[in-house]
Amino acid sequence: MRNQWGAGMGRPQPATNRSIQFGVFDLDLRAGELRKRGVKVKLQEQPLQVLQILLENPGELVTREELQQRIWPADTFVDFEHGLNNAIRRLREALGDSADTPHYVETLARRGYRFIGSLAAADAAPAAIPSLAVLPLENLSRDPEQEYFADGLTEALITNLAKIGGLRVTSRTTAMHYKGVHRPVPEIARELGVSKVVEGTVLRSGARVRISAQLIEAATDAHLWAESYERDMQDILALQSEVAHAIASEVRIKLTPQERTELARTRQVDPDAYEAYLKGRFHWNKRNIEGLTKGTEYFQQAIEKDPSYAPAYAGLADSAGILGWWCFVPPEQGCGQGKAAALKALAVDDTIAEAHASLAWNLLHYDFDFLAAEKEFQRALELNPRYSNAIEWHAVSLAVLARLDEAVSEAMRAVQLDPLSPMIITAAGMIFWLARKYDRAADLCRRALDLVPDFSLGRWALAMVLSQKGMHDAAIAEMEDLVRTSRGLPLFVHLLGNCYATAGRRDDAFKVLDQLHEIPKQRYMSAYWPATIYAALNEKDQAFHWLDRAYQEHSPWVAYTKVFPWLDNLRSDPRFQDLLRRMNFPA
Repeated sequence: MRNQWGAGMGRPQPATNRSIQFGVFDLDLRAGELRKRGVKVKLQEQPLQVLQILLENPGELVTREELQQRIWPADTFVDFEHGLNNAIRRLREALGDSADTPHYVETLARRGYRFIGSLAAADAAPAAIPSLAVLPLENLSRDPEQEYFADGLTEALITNLAKIGGLRVTSRTTAMHYKGVHRPVPEIARELGVSKVVEGTVLRSGARVRISAQLIEAATDAHLWAESYERDMQDILALQSEVAHAIASEVRIKLTPQERTELARTRQVDPDAYEAYLKGRFHWNKRNIEGLTKGTEYFQQAIEKDPSYAPAYAGLADSAGILGWWCFVPPEQGCGQGKAAALKALAVDDTIAEAHASLAWNLLHYDFDFLAAEKEFQRALELNPRYSNAIEWHAVSLAVLARLDEAVSEAMRAVQLDPLSPMIITAAGMIFWLARKYDRAADLCRRALDLVPDFSLGRWALAMVLSQKGMHDAAIAEMEDLVRTSRGLPLFVHLLGNCYATAGRRDDAFKVLDQLHEIPKQRYMSAYWPATIYAALNEKDQAFHWLDRAYQEHSPWVAYTKVFPWLDNLRSDPRFQDLLRRMNFPA
């Protein structure tokens, strides 16, 4: 019979650290008991073992492989994946913790777990991982036309700090919700769950830029450090690096050699190219057709000004890839161009997480190269483990492969890192939709719309969910309004047709198909859209005709064929299996 702590672990030796306290909990290592305010908490052996291992390594990643070796060795005849997932679920239940917004156990999808709570043990255990938020830098010029510049430098500072593995940094989208908000720092810090806050200003005058920053202890509102930095615009990248390095030093983060090298690695950049790049990111972050189109133009301007500036290619790859996903442009102009731009960025600098993530996105949606996409996502997350866009997109790629439990976990990790991003929350809702968890999907879509009521992609996703839940009138009303207010955007026209077909309104669905067939006379239309409507109408020959066209044209939506609910009634047809074989889904 195994001892209480599992084969290979042994009982902890008496003498030193017999008890570990965190929050209202106390883990008694000798008794093998977890107590809450002195009262024993019922917890099975394996969750207790997982907790001990996490507490042995506070703030550090404990890999799934390490947990398997220590708790489920090779001679243990159990399903490790199921056992570990069950142990984590039970541990969270005992701690009153949540995978979405954890206080103690953080999930790093497909890699492992990390204890992020504050410890108070007899041996003075290490403190929890430091956390901070960079609030939007204030634009001292007071010129509204310069807001993109202040926002861009805020994003750059967050990106630099987020590369530091020992520091938890609030994402850019969530931080930007506090732009222009004048509230006490401790209050903002409590909402964001961080211990320290960076505030600052930026002033641009001609070719000179000055950034002033201060670090504040959230609990006491005490100013820990303040400094100003001034450089020529061509040295703006060195300025950003210096500020990030100073903050890391003040937070007392021990940088790895790789992190020191990364922060120190700077270059001069053409000021006009950098300005165009910041404008591109400013518009890209709007995530609408106007912003993406404008962003593409500015990224191309940046490349023309400085062909060796890799982030501009990464920005172009992002914009083109999302324009392609929305089917605003043909596949070769969207994800095809995005792939080429990402490869160019990496040819110049292969350490840019954004470029690896964008290459993965475009490989997934243009080449349907699932294995290569997974490799690029993994590399992006090695370079920046908290890059929420990469995590969101990686969740999408896992869903595409029908690895739905992993996809849901990764999607909620993105939401945890960026809890005020309507785009990331909506993407999580869509992944729950693909997993056929419609109630949770609807909740997430409504959560996104609570943040931005007119967020069109959130409304679109909610309508998909409502239609699948059988709430046809509500779904149709949502889409009819979206089609009207978007002036007939094909993406929305398509979903309206799906809603009609699913509701049994065949005549209305065929009228939408007639509209879609007219669109190619003016602009691109994805062949995937009529395919899904025909599928919902059970017109299988037409559905497969259009699915094949979509595959031939590299329509990005073909990537979702394996999991789309809209295609469920085609799955038993041999033609469906033939399409999946041609797409080379990995086993």
